[in-house]
Amino acid sequence: MTKLEMIQPEIIPGFDCLKWKAERQAQILRETEGMTDEQIIERFRQASERAAVRRKALAERREAEAQMQ
Repeated sequence: MTKLEMIQPEIIPGFDCLKWKAERQAQILRETEGMTDEQIIERFRQASERAAVRRKALAERREAEAQMQ
C-alpha cells in the first residue's frame, strides 16, 4: 500500500461517512452513559490496544500476500 492509498482510501459507493460518524458517536454516548471519566478512559485504552493488534495482523497478512506474488 502506497502512502497515497493510505491517505486516500478506496471510495465505497453508497457509504455516507457523516451518517456513519453520527451513528457511531451516538452509540459511544449510549455505551458510556453513567461511566466515570476513569472508566471511559479505560474503555478507549482497551479499544486502542485491540486496534493495534488488528493493524499488526493486517500488516502481517499483507506482507505475506506480497511475498507470495
